[in-house]
This record gives sequence, C-alpha cells and structure tokens, in this order.
Amino acid sequence: MLFSGGWPWVGYAFLVGYCRRSGKESALLAALGLVVGVVTYYLFKQMYPAVPAGAEPGPSAAVGISPQILLWGTAALVFGAPVGFVGNLARTPGIGGLFFRLLVPLTACIETTQRLRGEADAQHPVLGFTWAASRAAACVAGAWIVGHTAWRWWRGRGGVRAPVDRV
Repeated sequence: MLFSGGWPWVGYAFLVGYCRRSGKESALLAALGLVVGVVTYYLFKQMYPAVPAGAEPGPSAAVGISPQILLWGTAALVFGAPVGFVGNLARTPGIGGLFFRLLVPLTACIETTQRLRGEADAQHPVLGFTWAASRAAACVAGAWIVGHTAWRWWRGRGGVRAPVDRV
C-alpha cells in the first residue's frame, strides 16, 4: 500500500542518482530503473489481479499491455532523469547540496498530506495511520538533514575540531 504512492519511486530515482559519480549516468540509470519498475509492477498486477474476498475473478484480467504501462512508463522517463540528476547534485557537500537532499522528504510530506486530505479519510483507519506515520517520518528526516547540514557547517566554520593524529 505504501508503495502505491509516488514518493518511494522518487526516493528510488534519487538514490540511484546519489550513488553514481556521473550526472549523465545518474539521469539515465534512474529513468531506466523506473521504467523497468513500472513495467514489472503492471505485469505482475495483471498476472495476479487483486480480487476482493468472496468475489469471482472477472474478464478484466485479459492478457495485453495495460495503458497504465505506457502512461507511467512515459512519466518514469520524463521525471526519472531529472530526479536522478538531482540525486547526483545532492552529493554536493554543505549548504550547497541541502535543497537537493531535501527533495525526497519534501515530496513525501506533500504527497502524504494530500492523501490524508483525500483518500485516507474515506478508507480504513489503518490507511490514515500509515499515511500520517509516513508524513511524520518524512518531517523527521527533513529536520535531521537540515540539522546535520547546519551542524557540519558550524563545525567547519570554527567550532570545536577534533585533533588530527600525525604519524
């Protein structure tokens, strides 16, 4: 259920970009990885459709390419490359990379807030709790990223420095 949201997909593309040294490679691998993920997701969804308890599987499970694959596959190509590139830029140390490092927590916070306003109220209470917990975790992660960056900046400006052992 949690992975039906967009922010885990953004997180994946960001992490791919963060782990690569080249910006071009980050963009390419993030987009291609998302396309593979989208195709796999919809093929498995088509092969094993969710059928509510007590219901009979209907003819909707016909074999064929889902229009959703084309829609979300295109979105993966269009948005995956820039997100992967931003992940690569997040490697910039200090305050220069702070905005880029906040992309995933901000995306998660905004999306979960929208879901709490819309669909969570209309469904099971566990769904609302899951989205609220995701939003809280995103806010904590964002605050930690800001705090960690500020701490490292402060220490680098003239705060207490650890002694250097010279051999």
